[in-house]
This record gives sequence, C-alpha cells and structure tokens, in this order.
Amino acid sequence: MPMPTKTVYLETFGCQMNELDSELIAGSLSALGYRFTGQSEQADIVLFNTCSVRERAEQKVWSRLGALKTRKKSHPDLVVGVLGCMAERDGVDLIHRMPVVDVMCGPAELDKLPELIDNAVRTKASLAGSSPEIAIRKSASQIALQGNSSRRSGTLAAAQDSLESLDLSRMVSPIDTNTARSSYVRITRGCNKFCTYCVVPHTRGAEIHRPPTHIIDECKRLVDSGVIEITLLGQTVNHYRYEHDSAVSIDGVLQPQKGRTYKGSHNRDAFAGAQTTTFADLLYQIHEQVPGIERLRFLTSYPRDFGDDVLQVIRDCPRICRYIHVPAQTGSNRLLKMMNRGYTIEEYDEFIDRVRAYLHQPEIGRPLMLSGDIIVGFPTETDEDHDATKRMLERSRYKNCFIFKYSPRPGTVAYDKIPDDIDDKIKRARNNELLVMQTEISDSIASEQVGKSFKVLVEGISRREHRKRGTEIKAGSGMVGITIDGQSARAPVAVLDESEITGTVQLSGRTDGDLIVFFDVPASEANDLVGTIRDVRVNHADRLALHGSL
Repeated sequence: MPMPTKTVYLETFGCQMNELDSELIAGSLSALGYRFTGQSEQADIVLFNTCSVRERAEQKVWSRLGALKTRKKSHPDLVVGVLGCMAERDGVDLIHRMPVVDVMCGPAELDKLPELIDNAVRTKASLAGSSPEIAIRKSASQIALQGNSSRRSGTLAAAQDSLESLDLSRMVSPIDTNTARSSYVRITRGCNKFCTYCVVPHTRGAEIHRPPTHIIDECKRLVDSGVIEITLLGQTVNHYRYEHDSAVSIDGVLQPQKGRTYKGSHNRDAFAGAQTTTFADLLYQIHEQVPGIERLRFLTSYPRDFGDDVLQVIRDCPRICRYIHVPAQTGSNRLLKMMNRGYTIEEYDEFIDRVRAYLHQPEIGRPLMLSGDIIVGFPTETDEDHDATKRMLERSRYKNCFIFKYSPRPGTVAYDKIPDDIDDKIKRARNNELLVMQTEISDSIASEQVGKSFKVLVEGISRREHRKRGTEIKAGSGMVGITIDGQSARAPVAVLDESEITGTVQLSGRTDGDLIVFFDVPASEANDLVGTIRDVRVNHADRLALHGSL
C-alpha cells in the first residue's frame, strides 16, 4: 500500500476526455491516501496526463520533463510519470530519450496506475544513497501500455473491460455550494474512424461502448452528490451502440442484433427488453431515469450517421441542451477524402440544416448553438480548398470554432504517407483569416441575443472580478489539485471569502447553448447563487461574451 504522506502533482494536457481521466485518477489515488497539490515543486510524485493530437501539447510535456532533470539531482526519490496518449504512442522509446520518467501508462491501462506508482516509489527508495547521476539516469521503468492488442477486440461488451472499473469506482461524495455542479461521464472509449491525421485510434484503441446501466448508475450517484449538469463524453459520441449479451463475433465481425430506436415515446420502460441500446435510447433513458440532471450535454459528435432519432430526443426532452459540437475539419471534398472523414461537404451541410430544422427554437428561448473544428493547411491544400472552407464557415455559423494549423503527428497515416508541403507562413495566414471570420460570426451571434432572457448555470466569480479585487480563484472544497496546461482545473468554482464580501461582484455562467454570460449582483448574495440556475436578461454583448442582469 502507498504511504499516505506522498503528495501528487497532476497536470492534464488536451481534451475533455483527458480531463475526465485525470479526475478519475485523482479520485483513485486520493482513496489510497495520496494527497494532491497544485505546485509541482511541492510534490513527491509528478504526473503528466498527455495528449498527442496537437504538437504544441507535446512540446509542453517535453519542456516540463526537461525541467525535472535538475530537480531530480537534489530529489532522487522524485517519481515522474507520463500518462495517456503520448505514453502509448512513443512507448519505451520515451524513457530511453528521457530517463527522468519512472512511470508510463497508456489511456487504456489507467486502472493499473496505483500499482505502477507504488512500485516506482519502492524502487526509488531502494536507490537511496545513490549518486545524483545514477538517480537521473536510472528510471524505475514501471510501464503499462496496450500496444496493438486493442484492435483485436470483437465485442462491445465494456462490462468485461478491465478499465471499466476506473469509471465505476470514481470518487463521489456530497458537495457543498462552493463546489462545481458539473461533471463528465464517459459513454464510449476509443475510436474506429482512422482519420489520416489523427493518432487517437492508435493510442486509445477500438471503440468500446459502456453498458447503459453502468452509465445511468454513475449519473445517479453524481446527482446524489449534488451535480446538476452532466456531459456525456466519447470520441464519436453519437455512435454509441450497446449490444446486450453480445460477446462473440463470427469471422472477426460483430454480429449486431436488431434493437429499438427512439420513436417519441415518453414511457420510461419503452426500451425494457431491447437487445440494442442506441445513443438516442441512452439519452432518453438518462433524461427520464435521472430527473435530478437539470442539464444533459454530450461531446463530440460525428457528422455521419447522426440519425433523426437523436434529434427527436433532444427536441422532446427539455433538459437536454441545444448545443452540438460537430467538427467539419475542412470545406473541401478533396481534402475530406484525403483525411478519410467518410462524408462530403454536401452531406455535412445537410446535417447542419437538419439539426437546425429540428432544434433551433429561438421563439421559446432555446436557440441552437453549434461549434466545430477546422484544420488549416492540411497537405496539398490549395487556395481553392481554403476558399471552400471559408464558405463552409460562413454557412455553418458556429458559436465558436477551434481553428488550428495542421501539424503532422507521428504514428498517423498522414505522417507516414502524405508530405507536409504547406509552408508555415501560408498556414499562419490562412489560420488568421479564418479566426477573423469566426470572430465576426461569434460577435454577430452574441449580438442577436441582446434583449433575450436565458436560464444560466452560475459557475462562480468571474476572473475579471478576482483580478479587480486582487484575489485568486479558489477551487471548491470537493476538488483535488489538478491543473490543465499549467492553469487551475476545469471550471474552478470561484467563491468569496467572508472578508471579500463588499459592494457588487461580477458572476460568470453559461446558457444551455454554452454561451458565456456575466452579470453583477450584491457581493453578499454571490456565494449563494454559485451552482444554481437563474434567469438572466442579456443587456449587451461584448465579442464572445454576453452581459446581463438577474
């Protein structure tokens, strides 16, 4: 068993999936007696949960590891771990390049992390008295990687997956008004799409869909602890499909069983006995069986195979948010084919039109909000391809869009077979042009909300308010010390100390369409409003933010 005096620093890079993994890791280690700190120099164990999707995130990790070389000279018992996609992709070569690393754990092996850390701590203790040079050169070499075995799975029975225990054992405890009311719940792991630029299918493995009963039970436990907003996570979340009692395949091909799909029934037992639970079924069951969820979200959607049954559920279930994140990546059919995205831009446009037809209802205060991703400068991208992306951006009218320059990722098809032939100056110019366009679109959408009222989930004191008061944002009492890209954890709940309760204070919150709203209240009322949903009228818009009043 680990010694309870050990202190852990855990830093997360990348997407919401990694943030959830870090929350689960922190809960697992906390239950074993480890303590957490937000300062790496105060930690006995330093863990980096990594992402390989973009080069910049990896560069940050290499920089952090380089800085730890010096510290290990004076603290030879320091344990350093690299978790997640970067560990899985680079394998043992990472330790050869950076022997300061003692623990490596891939995203599909995180349930083994406590044992790996314990073994590393004991190994480092055995080196007590060694010279600093030996401490730096000698890694504890505690490694758990899935390798290629992940692609051999012929079943969607996540109940038999060892990693499922990590989700099911997440630490859930009653929370108070100073603690975040939002939480992530994973419904799928891995990805089967194999886009040519993406490393995720290689590092996270094949799609595995969790049993719906596990997901619903986890949602219930979170609600019992005080959570009122849940976001369902998956690499391609709308492809969720759980085959009940399916544990075998024929000639390597899963034999699907016919199940029911959502038909608009409001009978919570409508799916009893069904052999297949689709994503539409799952959304409806969570909405009906966990009424304590006041907001239900999901990320990330894949534009192909997004059925009308899902849109009908969202339309018919009032607590499911009218917000869909659906990456297009490019507006060029030629590049979509090179990327192996599996759809044309015409099919993407049809999907966006269909979503708006079902879900955009501004007359009842529920406007649909969309967001997306765009890759700029994919190999061979021409001015005509770029122009097609500009036209797509104008048509889609995203609330916000994550726009990135293409960077080749080792281990992907594009890295091995498609030369990165677009000059960085051209990438940068095209990237900036799209960012300017998206800013104008976002400003226009924000301006359209002026004079309207929205239900806003109050997340806490705004960062501007804390800067004005000269105070720091403090995490709620129910959170452990996790940092993301060196910053405080996701959605830290900012509250006021008793000595700070003077004058008025600016609060920050989000609509169900994920629009950020700021509003002022008397400081004496601020803490009581945090973690609640309140009606806010929008008075004016400022770039990407809305400003209003209760």
